[in-house]
Amino acid sequence: MASMTQPPVSFTGTLASKPSASDLLRSSSNGVCGVLLKALGRAQLGAKRREFSISAKVRKVKKHEYPWPEDPDLNVKGGVLSHLSPFKPLKEKPKPVTLDFEKPLMDLQKKIIDVQKMANETGLDFSDQIISLENKYQQALKDLYTHLAPIQRVNIARHPNRPTFLDHVFNITEKFVELHGDRAGYDDPAVVTGLGTINGRSYMFMGHQKGRNTKENIQRNFGMPTPHGYRKALRMMYYADHHGFPIITFIDTPGAYADLKSEELGQGEAIAQNLRTMFGLKVPIISIVMGEGGSGGALAIGCANKLLMLENAVFYVASPEACAAILWKTAKASPKAAEKLKITATELTRLQICDGVISEPLGGAHADPYWTSQQIKTAIVETMDELAKMDTETLLKHRALKFRKLGGFQEGIPIDPKRKVNMKKKEEPIIPISKTSEVELRDEVEKLKLQILEASKSSTKRPETGLKEMIEKLKREIDFEYDEASKALGMEDKILMVREEVAKARNVNDQPANPALQEKIEQLKDEFDRNLPSAPNYSSLKYKLDMLKELSQASSLSKKSTNKDELKVEINKRFSELMERPDLKQKIETLKAEIAKSGASNIDSNEELKEKVLQLNGELESEFKAVLKSVGLQVVPSEPEALAKINAFDEEVHMIIDDVVNSSDLKEKIELLKSEVEKGGNSPDEETKSKIQALEAEIKRSIAEAISSPELKEKHERLAAEVLEATKSSVGSNGSLAKENTEGAEVKFNVEAKSSFV
Repeated sequence: MASMTQPPVSFTGTLASKPSASDLLRSSSNGVCGVLLKALGRAQLGAKRREFSISAKVRKVKKHEYPWPEDPDLNVKGGVLSHLSPFKPLKEKPKPVTLDFEKPLMDLQKKIIDVQKMANETGLDFSDQIISLENKYQQALKDLYTHLAPIQRVNIARHPNRPTFLDHVFNITEKFVELHGDRAGYDDPAVVTGLGTINGRSYMFMGHQKGRNTKENIQRNFGMPTPHGYRKALRMMYYADHHGFPIITFIDTPGAYADLKSEELGQGEAIAQNLRTMFGLKVPIISIVMGEGGSGGALAIGCANKLLMLENAVFYVASPEACAAILWKTAKASPKAAEKLKITATELTRLQICDGVISEPLGGAHADPYWTSQQIKTAIVETMDELAKMDTETLLKHRALKFRKLGGFQEGIPIDPKRKVNMKKKEEPIIPISKTSEVELRDEVEKLKLQILEASKSSTKRPETGLKEMIEKLKREIDFEYDEASKALGMEDKILMVREEVAKARNVNDQPANPALQEKIEQLKDEFDRNLPSAPNYSSLKYKLDMLKELSQASSLSKKSTNKDELKVEINKRFSELMERPDLKQKIETLKAEIAKSGASNIDSNEELKEKVLQLNGELESEFKAVLKSVGLQVVPSEPEALAKINAFDEEVHMIIDDVVNSSDLKEKIELLKSEVEKGGNSPDEETKSKIQALEAEIKRSIAEAISSPELKEKHERLAAEVLEATKSSVGSNGSLAKENTEGAEVKFNVEAKSSFV
């Protein structure tokens, strides 16, 4: 249909009759001004009649270009009215886009193409190789898309070739007509609404519409609605509620458009109006997240009875990049943020936010858009059949309870194990640090000393004491005193700055500190130690440090005595088991009977009995030595010369270990081990555990290498030979293992056991 623009019109001659009122009406709709309607109806363009002429400019357009084709197809998908939609199939296929994690698949695809090209050029049969490569490709595709990371699903949801809202609507509806405008002055192209039918049932469709290329994306504002778009959706919600049409919403937006103009026009108010209205609509509502659903921009049309998600869709409050920028100060941490946010369909179903997952083909929805649309259609029909059975009151209650139960709990009811896995761990209570007076601490320490003294007198049972609790309390008090001292000395800011640098270095390099930072720490420590005596609370701090040192020594001695007591109990138990052996018991009873039968007052006068006693004594002695050897001990004679040699050897071993520990390399490893233990706390993760175990193994290996030198081994062998010779001579001269020597024998670990213990 041709349209006329405002033309230069010329009139010649005089009119035959006076114009009527209707003739004086002007036409502005057809672009002609100043022309009588009656005259215009009779006039011929470019012709002369009654000395009257008209000339006009006509816009050149293609015949039947838009909105209606010359021969409309009555069987077109979406109905005849789909011809009115500006959404037409693209003339050119979209360019394939390969995501980073899909590059290994592209290598296989390239090989398949190369082999097919070679087969075509040479005429040879490469069908077996092609089939093998295609099988590999399908298996690799399956392995990749069944083990996708959350950030990879985010990338698939944002894929530029992913089917849009109108793609799905035209695939699933028999008839569809798009409805425009918010009746407030604007039609937002980022939100599309319309009526359509599925299996003869009418629905109101509305959703975010992204573009399929750059031109469309600019036109659709990349699927980010302005307030006009949400008000258009609100108008259609009222329309559907009035006429009883169920509502289907499709969500695919990074969020509402957050420019200055949108805020001025009431972006937040428009979203809030939609949220409030959707909870009061009396028709069933189904929301489908087909791409990414971001923040309130998605929720504004997402307050539904059922929320369904495509397999690779994501639904979030903040994008992974924004979350990473807030928490980790860099968008590069987005993979970690995507994992922590729990934004994928599977995780949201587990959290009962999503009510169902719609399958996608391998490769994503863009690999087979029509198949994906049919899956969406099936899910809509099944869900709507379920919701159609509810009356209005039940439907409203169902929608309200869906959102009321999110993140909620009721006390006294056991938590579902599936939900408990996703709940935040209970934080340990923070013990407040408060300064205790010296008098109170002194009284508590004295009372504790009395308890330890009474416990040491009792050999039968060791009572529980508050030694460990007192040490922890003293540590907290000392930390408080150090903080007060740093404030008084004006060094608090310096210490905080160094702590922040150390924490930053650990996060970046996964190392405790670099050499420059280590030197800075040492300088600050020296400065603090120099100025500490001038602090007002120095006397109180020194007293608490002395008490902590004293109690720590008592604790270590208590541990040692406990170890000795446990060893003594173990040895007595072994000896009792030995004496209860039937063969030894029978020999002892037989010898006692012979002595009683002989009636001799002195065994020395009877040579035969004396020999039997010595023989049994030697047998028992060898059994006792075997028992001691089984618990890692050996009997050493308490001769001053032998003991002096053993003590000197022990001191030499300790000196070597101290030198190794104080060396720069091992010292750094020990400091790193301390920092990892402190970082891991009571429940370290698997990575921290592995680091701690590796560092412990390195430290032990270094110490073992140091004490396994040839010189030290030679000394150990020589000392062992001398002690063995002294033992033989002592046993030979005494004829028996005396009771005093057995009880007072000094028990030593061998070098290998000692090195592993250290």
